[in-house]
Amino acid sequence: MALEPKVYIVGAGPGDPDLITVKGLKILQQADVVLYTDSLVNDDLIAQAGEHAEVLQSSGMDLEQMVDVMVQAVRAGKSVARVHTGDPSMYGAVLEQFVLLKQNEVSYEIIPGVSSVFAAAAVLGAELTVPDLTQTVILTRAEGRTPVPEREKLRDLASHHCTVALFLSATLTKKVVKEFIEAGWSENTPVAVVQRATWPDQKIVRTTLNKLDEDMRQAGIRMHAMILAGWSLDPTITDRDAHRSKLYDKTFTHGYRRGVKASE
Repeated sequence: MALEPKVYIVGAGPGDPDLITVKGLKILQQADVVLYTDSLVNDDLIAQAGEHAEVLQSSGMDLEQMVDVMVQAVRAGKSVARVHTGDPSMYGAVLEQFVLLKQNEVSYEIIPGVSSVFAAAAVLGAELTVPDLTQTVILTRAEGRTPVPEREKLRDLASHHCTVALFLSATLTKKVVKEFIEAGWSENTPVAVVQRATWPDQKIVRTTLNKLDEDMRQAGIRMHAMILAGWSLDPTITDRDAHRSKLYDKTFTHGYRRGVKASE
């Protein structure tokens, strides 16, 4: 069944071609035009586009050029797969595309993807929300050339002492460490860095806050990296049985199971 002539914003996932959703892959295979972020999306995935498709790279295009390609294709009765890395909703620069598509009366649909933050947690074997330790994950970035809102400075966010995931911050590690320390974090707080999660050349660095900048420098990591910080990243956390959830506690009653008394 042919796709409706509109723009499909497809999350390609973090890198591994198998980590695109079933729906996203079907759209990629059926679309008449495939416009993809060639600097980030795996070429092995794009190779699964249909033989009939016009495949275009977007790294050399500005916003207006990209949108013009999509608008002209849809007006010609074609379907467009606009393929983004990870999940489009996280630092995908998609809102500005939506605005121009709407101005041109071109409809669009978003197909979610696996974000790099969850791919990084997976390759680390980490649970980011651990009972009695942290139940909150803050997804943010350090302030660089692009400012952040005044109420979202990293130092203020870090004051919650929960798990923090930093996108787009690999070149700002000195600033990151300074703001975490100012927020009262221990220098020994575990930090894990995953560069190009799920790609064949992925790198993993496990370190602590006070050694983050040096260890990343030695690893040569300055781009395409997810930084995860907090005690949920403690590499020894699986060596002890101290953080059980209520969900599987035999004494805990919920809608599908009646708990038993501790003595039973």
